[in-house]
Amino acid sequence: MFRKILIANRGEIALRIICACKEMGVPTVAVYSQADQHSLHVRFADEAICIGPPPSGESYLNIPAVISAAEITNADAIHPGYGFLAESAYFADVCEACGIKFIGPSPEVIRMMGDKDTARKTMVEAGLPVVPGTDKIKNPIAGITLAQQIGFPVIVKAAAGGGGKGMRIVNSAADLAGALEIAQAEAHSAFGSGDVYIEKYIPVARHIEFQILADHHGNVVHLGERECSIQRRYQKLIEESPSPYVTAALRSEIGELAVRAARCVNYAGAGTMEFVVDDQHHFYFMEMNTRIQVEHPVTEMVTGLDLIKEQIRIANGEELGYAQKDVLFRGNALECRINAECPDTFLPSPGTLTTFYPPAGIGVRVDTAAYSECVISPFYDSLIAKIITHGRDRREAISRMTRALEMTVIEGVKTTIPLHQKILGNEDFRAGRIHTRFLDQLK
Repeated sequence: MFRKILIANRGEIALRIICACKEMGVPTVAVYSQADQHSLHVRFADEAICIGPPPSGESYLNIPAVISAAEITNADAIHPGYGFLAESAYFADVCEACGIKFIGPSPEVIRMMGDKDTARKTMVEAGLPVVPGTDKIKNPIAGITLAQQIGFPVIVKAAAGGGGKGMRIVNSAADLAGALEIAQAEAHSAFGSGDVYIEKYIPVARHIEFQILADHHGNVVHLGERECSIQRRYQKLIEESPSPYVTAALRSEIGELAVRAARCVNYAGAGTMEFVVDDQHHFYFMEMNTRIQVEHPVTEMVTGLDLIKEQIRIANGEELGYAQKDVLFRGNALECRINAECPDTFLPSPGTLTTFYPPAGIGVRVDTAAYSECVISPFYDSLIAKIITHGRDRREAISRMTRALEMTVIEGVKTTIPLHQKILGNEDFRAGRIHTRFLDQLK
């Protein structure tokens, strides 16, 4: 096993990784910016090193500083969490060159699957259906011609990155040139690449993703699906497993294809295959995330597996030790992301948490690095906590989430809790009648 793991991240995911490492008996190193000097991941790690000022470009994205921290502390592995450097093939290359194990897939796979255009072509070769789309768009005139062939509406997407940046829905040829320009500028600002492509837009669809685990010995399993259709501006708000829409037959079909695709690219580690599913149960590959997902706890709750520990064991060269038939699913789980935002406008609401009281009780889990008097910084994302509930069925999981939200006390900043309560009380949500435009129609 690794002698020491450096965690190249912050907040709840850094603390989550520390928890797993403590249970495995592996010492940890936290890195932090000056804004995070009082954070819990700094307190609970075995060692901590400040790597720069608050802006992420000068700290958490500062590769020389992160590598120097690993070398100074004799860490022989780095866990990147999600966001920041988690999907940077260059960072994985640097780790490899420095003799430090990157806890994730190889740089080649990150590079291949991180470029959506390349990933689409690779998945077609693996036999997965993809949404009708284009290669990277070189100029607006060619884009208009290709979009007309696909048929409007279409969606312009950044070839690199994710999180809704560099994405625009276009309903007519007259609007495409402007949308391409905006998307390219946004993509370049967010990911350093202005490359975009066009896909057919499916207005009424579900966002379904499959969790994959693969080791270096050819063993690959899927851990079922997560329903991620409740979104705003392409950012997920509520996730659940299993999906109320996916049948056992559809789960088996998509899961087998996801496993095949992972084998085709020699994937090793935890990864997520994302699909769009229409109202006729037709499904199409969208992209692959080569890291742990924010919403991984819902899969842990229904499978009983610790995905962070699995990542570490795989990176250490261990075999999974179980086959697909051994993966069992029990009950239903929901996750609500509680952000420091105005629930009506989604504008950030940074500040000091004067009171923070998380919920508890049977079937409730809270992943957070927040505490009373901690500061929600304007420099990073506004996530305060993830509340996860588990029940024998979907109804019980929703009931527990409703209770948990009611018993969560957060003062000092505005939060999205009222929005989550409104969604959970909605009749269509409770009946499982959801899709990616659900919030647009929420009364």
